[in-house]
Amino acid sequence: MSQANAATDEEIDHAARVLLRGGLVAFPTETVYGLGADAEDPRAVARIYAAKGRPSNHPVIVHVAPEADLGYWTRDMPAQARALIDAFWPGPLTLILKRAPHVDAAVSGGQDSVGVRCPSHPVAQRLLRAFAALKGGHGGVAGPSANRFGHVSPTRAEHVLGEFPEQVAAGMPVLQGGPADVGIESTIVDLSRLHEGVGPVLLRPGHIRPEDIARVLGELPSAPDAAAPRASGTLKAHYAPQTPLELVDRATLEALVVGVGLPAGSRCVVIGYTPRPLEMDPALTWQPVSADPAQYAHAIYSLMRELDGRGYTKILVEAPPRTPEWDAVNDRIGRAAAAFQPER
Repeated sequence: MSQANAATDEEIDHAARVLLRGGLVAFPTETVYGLGADAEDPRAVARIYAAKGRPSNHPVIVHVAPEADLGYWTRDMPAQARALIDAFWPGPLTLILKRAPHVDAAVSGGQDSVGVRCPSHPVAQRLLRAFAALKGGHGGVAGPSANRFGHVSPTRAEHVLGEFPEQVAAGMPVLQGGPADVGIESTIVDLSRLHEGVGPVLLRPGHIRPEDIARVLGELPSAPDAAAPRASGTLKAHYAPQTPLELVDRATLEALVVGVGLPAGSRCVVIGYTPRPLEMDPALTWQPVSADPAQYAHAIYSLMRELDGRGYTKILVEAPPRTPEWDAVNDRIGRAAAAFQPER
């Protein structure tokens, strides 16, 4: 990150004081930009929900500084959590643990668990440290992605400015931190039910993969069951642009690029990771994206936002491979597509 794009010390101090007064602050992380509030102030957390239009039972994640005392936020700290923290923090990993009794249930959607993470972005860490200092050492920032609920997550400060013009006009600080390095939300692993004999559970895939978790814990995290806690970004329809989006397999795509099946008068764009076809229907635009899953993840949200503003009738996404390294990408674009599928 260029220092020219980083928030100044004065801006960090002002933002920390806004948090202390119960206000909202948008801040960069290595995953996406977050919309933050004092995690211990239920009225401040309610302002996040109101600004986003987020259901009150949908939990948010508490962001903490690297030196934070996690015993303040959680009821217990199992050895598995400590091992993952040592391996991946600061970084794009959220852990779901039992919530300490004094931590308000507003951050967990009324559940007895809490999601915590330590971001690696230097601006986020400066903000968290400044806020913790004002709070006597135990400041945490509740911070879901800084977008309207269900919309595409922001990976640049200008995305936030466009998403919340009223809050910005009213004085909400938006800390600059350059484009997000990872580009999609953190991996979420549930460790809150170890005492019940339930091992680690992967609630949301991300940059840190199940194989990475297994190398530390000696076992792969399992898929969520019916009793798994609710977690951020796990609703069926999520991460959606304003323009209708559809996932298409290669066979369908090959028919579409020559005009078979395109609605009359449509103007569509294809996000494709394979080479552009030599011949294409003029109603279609080909938007290339990297065939590397990490680079694809880094670019996809920003690209969705850019294409949203170009007046297309539909965004067609070439379905990526169904292989483990693409799990996080498939999760996000699958949920984006689900927003435009009819209810069954």
